Amino acid sequence: MPFLDVTDVSQKSFDYVVIGGGTAGLALATRLSEESSVTVLVLEAGQPNLDDPNISMPGQFGGTFGNPQYDWEFKTTKQKHSNDKEYPWARGKALGGSSTMNFYAWIKPPAADIDAFEKLGNLGWNWAEYEKYSRKSETFHLPTKEQTDSYPHTFDPKLRGTSGPVHVTLGPNVHTIDKLVHESLVNKGVKAIKDPYGGDITGTWIASANLDPKTWSRSCSATAYLLPNLGRPNLSVLTDALVSHIIFGDALKGQDLTATGVEFIHGGKLYTVKANKEVILSAGAINSPKILELSGIGRPDVVSKIGVDLKLDLPGVGENVQEHSFVGVSYELNPNTPHETFDRMADPVYAAKAKELYAQGQGIHRVGITSFSYIPLSSANADVASSVIDKAEKEVKARKEGGLLPPGLAEQFELQLSLFRDDTVPDLEIVAFPAFFTGISKPELGKSYVTMLVMLNHPFSRGSIHAKSKDPKVHPEIDPHYFEWDADIEILVQQIKYLRTLHEVEPWKSGVVREVDPGPSSLADSDLQDYIKNHLSSTWHTVGSCSMLPRDKQGVVDPTLKVYGTTNLRVVDLSIVPLHIAAHTQATAYVIGEKAADLIKDTLRK
Repeated sequence: MPFLDVTDVSQKSFDYVVIGGGTAGLALATRLSEESSVTVLVLEAGQPNLDDPNISMPGQFGGTFGNPQYDWEFKTTKQKHSNDKEYPWARGKALGGSSTMNFYAWIKPPAADIDAFEKLGNLGWNWAEYEKYSRKSETFHLPTKEQTDSYPHTFDPKLRGTSGPVHVTLGPNVHTIDKLVHESLVNKGVKAIKDPYGGDITGTWIASANLDPKTWSRSCSATAYLLPNLGRPNLSVLTDALVSHIIFGDALKGQDLTATGVEFIHGGKLYTVKANKEVILSAGAINSPKILELSGIGRPDVVSKIGVDLKLDLPGVGENVQEHSFVGVSYELNPNTPHETFDRMADPVYAAKAKELYAQGQGIHRVGITSFSYIPLSSANADVASSVIDKAEKEVKARKEGGLLPPGLAEQFELQLSLFRDDTVPDLEIVAFPAFFTGISKPELGKSYVTMLVMLNHPFSRGSIHAKSKDPKVHPEIDPHYFEWDADIEILVQQIKYLRTLHEVEPWKSGVVREVDPGPSSLADSDLQDYIKNHLSSTWHTVGSCSMLPRDKQGVVDPTLKVYGTTNLRVVDLSIVPLHIAAHTQATAYVIGEKAADLIKDTLRK
């Protein structure tokens, strides 16, 4: 089938209407369509963007950011704790969602982070379940001899999937940089991890990438799940369909709402489609809460402010927002060791040759970001770690006693603090990007650089995402509350200071010429804080805006992902994650889609 004209959708009925053809949405829709007795429709706001080299060809990190053909182009409000800066939040607007524009790093979290979901009241959301569905989503391809000859890759096939839709492999790497970083951190005392895909990521390791080694093209949810199943007559897709709201049947006072359909805009006109069984919201952590509010579900003050009649008082909608963020520290590399970094792409002759080589299955366009290290805060500075944790604990206690924490947040913070005190669980993330990737200085032609990205994975600050207009074309108001808690910026400061201790360790000591940005003049903690605020970036990993938590703890969905107070409306995307994880979130989005499909299929068999 599956691509339809709007006339094939308008006023028609489908068993399942999935709002959003992104990472989780296409995984879910495709799995549901395995049941030949049901019909599934995907409404995607973006264009198909299939067979597009701007998506399929790796090595174009951020190349589609800021282009409305591919990107929603979201932006935060001014952040009062971060020099009043506004930060862009790129998100994929196409079939495949953000899996079409991310940096294709295939990362899974520590087991403790996933087990925390169950501790917060979500039975069945634990590491064992995560592993099962993650393996179901992937096919792992062994590295080639070319790769193992250049770098001694280690892996454990027992931890990897063998028959899933998403192609995952150890992509070709800038082995000279991976060797430099890996050996330096090991000599610094960081544990080398053989394979980080079994729930233990605390150490330094080489990451896999969601690339298909047969073509060295990006494996996203559109190519992995949708395209191989185009022939299914019960799976349909309509693109350029911007949802305005979910339609509910009349309900008596005290009864749960039942979704009967969806209203959407296509070609500037309004249309409706009917849902026989369920409406499933998979619009992502930014748009899913907005659509709920446009449909009359959420906080009464928010819904009233945009001129929508309140249908369901659910105060957790758009709250508990948590986002990863990062800042880079760039270094000039010693030219005595030849490095083929992405800096060379600044040379148009080299860039043209790289495209020619890619067409032959060779060259730098197959390379991903491979060097990852996750370590506990105590590894950077044990005394500071204790101080940061103690201070955060006192702040949690004070806010709790002062009635300043919304329901359920104290329990989240208690879990976060316990994980911070557990040195087997990482707090810091350091990623080696094989090129110059900072914003103060400019790279010099002919030189090679590495940028060490330091990440905040478990923020204490909680933000919000809310609709600010009844017009579905207007973006929601995004306020991540960056650095509202001092612990968040202190963790980033300590990571930069930890990086600076590497100059005492070989081979880093002889392999790096100098720190470029922020540079040797930024020594005081206040200087580093200012650098972080001015050059911070979202890591594009938003969660929590439709949290899976008990309803009285500001939950939006229950463990079956059904919206409280409804009979047949679910949310299936990263917005349901209640407590952030130490991992890039793509693999987790697939887990959510896969698990949700089984939860829904179970209802068909009852």
